[in-house]
Amino acid sequence: MIQIAKAVPLIVAACVFGGDVIVATAQEDASRARARRLGVEIGVLPPGPLNAITDVPGVLVGHATVVEGDSIRTGVTAIRPHPGNVFLEKVPAAIHVANGFGKLTGVTQVDELGTLETPVVLTNTLAVGRAADALVEWTLEATDDPAVRSVNPVVAETNDGFLNAIRVPRIGSAEVESALTVARDGPVDEGSVGAGTGTRALGFKGGIGTASRRVRIGDDVYTLGALVQSNFGGALEIKGVPVGQLLGAADFIRRWVPSDSEAIERDRSHDPVGYRPTDEPDAGGGSIVIVIATDAPVGADALVRIARRAPYAIGRVGGFSSHGSGDYVIAFSTHLGLRIAHDSNGTTTTRTSLRPETLSPLFLAAIEATEEAILNSLFQATTVTGHRGTAPALPLDRVREVLEEANRFARQR
Repeated sequence: MIQIAKAVPLIVAACVFGGDVIVATAQEDASRARARRLGVEIGVLPPGPLNAITDVPGVLVGHATVVEGDSIRTGVTAIRPHPGNVFLEKVPAAIHVANGFGKLTGVTQVDELGTLETPVVLTNTLAVGRAADALVEWTLEATDDPAVRSVNPVVAETNDGFLNAIRVPRIGSAEVESALTVARDGPVDEGSVGAGTGTRALGFKGGIGTASRRVRIGDDVYTLGALVQSNFGGALEIKGVPVGQLLGAADFIRRWVPSDSEAIERDRSHDPVGYRPTDEPDAGGGSIVIVIATDAPVGADALVRIARRAPYAIGRVGGFSSHGSGDYVIAFSTHLGLRIAHDSNGTTTTRTSLRPETLSPLFLAAIEATEEAILNSLFQATTVTGHRGTAPALPLDRVREVLEEANRFARQR
């Protein structure tokens, strides 16, 4: 059953409760706020009007949020590069693997051809196969051409198995189709929604976050947006302040700090097994998927260079791509002059793109937008109790106190 809420939508999402798919408006939780609204400004470049990946013209985002009983906390997030058929109008794209402990479909063809021919779908680890099947089915139905015998679905994941009973095959074609269908421009719902419903990051509840930046290159202004599915370990830092440690959410680090030899021997006598990564979930990892979109005229070669910069933001917020972390960046350009038609009678093509030496502003934009998107995923996420326990929301009142003490707030204008 699909119901469409009549309220004026701030953000459109698909929510699944007890088997029903409900397209509803997601009102902002009064107890949560985006980083910039709280006074935390990241970097020097200005954001777009929405400070979201949808500031890039044509980009659409939709969620399917699945919450059932006391153990199902998962979902799907879909990013469509443009409102048309991406298979028939492919966009230049690149994928960068910062740490490969993850499951991402479609990598080799994107690397080989430098194009994206489906929307990007995010979900949980064990749902990747089903989501890929659903994305192929959706693309074939939209294309309606019996001659098409190959589709390269791009589906990425993070593992939500702490809050979600991940072995239950809950995500299927209905959820993927819902996220794709409700995808819209405008404000993007963040936090514990879609593919971020069951994720954790940096000791707190993680989720979906987004941000954007505008840059001038020559006489032109371009927009770059980032969307993240945050589910990775580390000790949260905000603008250089060790917030995670100050809030007691990074105690695992103490085990890594060498002490004097006498203390080491004493520790060994009490703990003959020694270091156990399973005792330290934030140290053991998780993952992050970063989706970068821009309207700048950049092809696959430039996009891979842009994508390589985005993970710098992980370090800036206190992550370190731990052993069990799958850290991926999927980048694409929506520039109309770089679209690649599926069928063409010509044998050559001429395209105009930015020169390599002009790309530095986009490199900085990728870092800043990704960093703020990660913070937004934490700031907007709510406390969630699920399959194996509770992931607490980042306490924004305490964050504000800590940052005020460190004088890290933006000056009032």
